[in-house]
Amino acid sequence: MKIPYKWIVGGAIVALLAVGILRTLSAREAAKQALEAQQASQKQQASVELGANDILKAQTVQLTQSLPISGALKAVNSAFVKAKVAGELQNLLVREGDSVKAGQVIGRIDTTEYQARLRQAQQQAESAKAQVDIAQRSLDNNKSLVEQGFISRTALDTSLNNVTAAQANFKAAQANVDLAAKSLEDTALRAPIGGQIAQKLVQNGERIAVDTRVVEIVDRGTLELEAALAAGDSVKVKTGQTAQLAVEGMGQPVQAKVARVNPSTVAGSRSVLVYFSVTGTPGLRQGLFAQGTLHTGLVQALALPQDAVRSDKPKPYVQHIVDGRVAHQTVTTGATGEREGVTLIEVQGLGEGAEVLVGAVGTLREGTPVHRAAGKP
Repeated sequence: MKIPYKWIVGGAIVALLAVGILRTLSAREAAKQALEAQQASQKQQASVELGANDILKAQTVQLTQSLPISGALKAVNSAFVKAKVAGELQNLLVREGDSVKAGQVIGRIDTTEYQARLRQAQQQAESAKAQVDIAQRSLDNNKSLVEQGFISRTALDTSLNNVTAAQANFKAAQANVDLAAKSLEDTALRAPIGGQIAQKLVQNGERIAVDTRVVEIVDRGTLELEAALAAGDSVKVKTGQTAQLAVEGMGQPVQAKVARVNPSTVAGSRSVLVYFSVTGTPGLRQGLFAQGTLHTGLVQALALPQDAVRSDKPKPYVQHIVDGRVAHQTVTTGATGEREGVTLIEVQGLGEGAEVLVGAVGTLREGTPVHRAAGKP
């Protein structure tokens, strides 16, 4: 018996409908299983447990504002002893570390040439003085002759001019004597300030020129730190503010005070140089490196520890606990400061007493349920 064509077509349609229904039921079952898996995952996330030290509350506190500073210590009073005259260096007996007093003779330049120059200048001055005496006697004689009518008035004027010229030559010769005496005196190398020898730059027997550096003297009584600050930070700096420094080799912190602030910025870097005086601490030396903090004032602000403010997003944020879940709250940061040895930063965008996760907890996904450990407040 031949099956009608329309029955065959109808059967195929019914079969296709059955396959579609089966597929729809299978997809719904898969979606249901995925939803159940997601809910199970969320239930697992709810097991995040936090200790008492993992949560802190945002509070308004008084911050001690500070700026980081660093630099090398430098003596306020230091000087180079330079040669004022040329010659062979003699009798330079001081060495690095020796103490000297202001005005002390620490060495000499060979005086033979300068003693000869002084004698020459003195002899020239004596000759000039003799010429003055001769011209004066001639003038006195000519005055008598004019009064007696033996010579003309013009001859007397000539004698007067000769006296004037001789006296001028004598004064010039005396000035040369003074210059020669000054050069002889300058052969003695004297310490301009009291302190210690930091560098010995030449040795005995060397021939040195004018302005040659011989030794460097450093007065360790008053040292200062030269620190470069950003132009914006320098506005907060005022004379008299205190700083605490850690100096290499020193076990205890060293106190410093702002002595002066440069009125101009440094070309290129646009930084401002601030000078700190460091006194009353034995053992400090020029060149030691120091770093520390400058206290610039106090401020009242809602603040958190710096590590609690996260920066792995385009804008800073904190992990804020809201209704038992983690929320990523964007904040605006402000001034930084210290309180009880902890560096805090001002935040805006949180309420007083808001619960925030500390930085040591790490990053938790937003919406993660959290709870406190049993027995913890």
